[in-house]
Amino acid sequence: MNKITLIGEKMKLRRSERMVVISNYLINHPYELTSLNTFAEKYESAKSSISEDIVIIKRAFEEIEIGTIETITGAGGGVIFSPSISDTEAKTIVRGLCDQLSESNRILPGGYIYLSDLLSTPSILNNIGRIIAKSFKDQQIDAVMTVATKGVPLANAVANVLNVPFVIVRRDLKITEGSTVSVNYVSGSSGDRIEKMFLSKRSLKAGSRVLIVDDFLKGGGTITGMISLLSEFDSELAGVAVFADNAQANRDYLDYKSLLKVTNIDVKANTIDVEIGNIFD
Repeated sequence: MNKITLIGEKMKLRRSERMVVISNYLINHPYELTSLNTFAEKYESAKSSISEDIVIIKRAFEEIEIGTIETITGAGGGVIFSPSISDTEAKTIVRGLCDQLSESNRILPGGYIYLSDLLSTPSILNNIGRIIAKSFKDQQIDAVMTVATKGVPLANAVANVLNVPFVIVRRDLKITEGSTVSVNYVSGSSGDRIEKMFLSKRSLKAGSRVLIVDDFLKGGGTITGMISLLSEFDSELAGVAVFADNAQANRDYLDYKSLLKVTNIDVKANTIDVEIGNIFD
């Protein structure tokens, strides 16, 4: 039996084993530049052998649309893995979410929809993160922003795939946030309430390009408030993505992408009509 020899953090591996651990490393370190020397030293292999491994992994990743591997030449070069997901797999996942969201037992008093079970399931969150990240792959994104609390798991999932920080906007002031910046925003579907949201001054660097992510888009007031916060931090909006939106609300002023679109909620008949959103447009 061939044994793996550990020398500190180094290890001697067969090619098949080496390709598995390199693949695992790249998947868990998206958008990070890693030099070939790092792999060569860690796995006690020639740089040329590592380069051949990367070519094989790159071909496999791109063939089954796990993602792409870019090779940067030169002294400061290396490889960068960018995650992806095939359109076929993404649409299959979203269709399944449509079916789940259409279940009649999701209707709550007041015409709200229960989403917590979907947005607390790791496999679902991971898939949503991959789909949203792919949709904004051509945008330079430095951070993901959401508002506490329901959007947090979703924003975290997207930030994990993009390998960027995520920042949480709060509706109440907490002493643990330190100095904060606040803005007023219009809340409620009828636009009849003025509320305030806060963001810690340490949360977001000036000049950041930010992707706003939220769970459900109804009137759009909360997202408009977060967009206002960006200007207070001299930051720029890279895009808006939501898990689901209410198609009956008028939000022509807001540019966003949604996975699901709720076209009708009939409380009396206990039915919810859900379609695929504009994420694939």
